[in-house]
Amino acid sequence: MLDLQTPKTGGTMTDYSEKAALILKEHRESIDRLDAILIYTLGERFKHTQSVGKLKATYDLPASDPKREAQQIDRLEDLAKRADLDPKFATKFLNFIISEVIQHHKKQQK
Repeated sequence: MLDLQTPKTGGTMTDYSEKAALILKEHRESIDRLDAILIYTLGERFKHTQSVGKLKATYDLPASDPKREAQQIDRLEDLAKRADLDPKFATKFLNFIISEVIQHHKKQQK
C-alpha cells in the first residue's frame, strides 16, 4: 500500500492528491473483493440452511432452535471481539441472517 506521509520538503498538493487517489483506489478494490467474498460465503451458508430446512420439514422439526441460536450469538460475539469488530453489530447481523433462515424454514414446512 502506498504511504501518504507528508515529506518535510518538496511535493505539491497535486502529488499528494494523486497519491491519495491511488490509496483510495487500493482500498476500494480490497473492499470490492471482500464484498464478493461475503456474498459468496452467504450464498454457501444459505445452501446449507436450505438443506437444514428441508430436513426439518421432512421430520416435522421446529423451524427455529432458540438454544442453538443463543449459542451462535455467543460464538459470533466472541469471534467479533477477536476480529476487532463491534459485537453488537455482529449480533445484529447474525440475528438478521437467523430471521431470514427461519422464514425460509417456515416456507418449506407449508
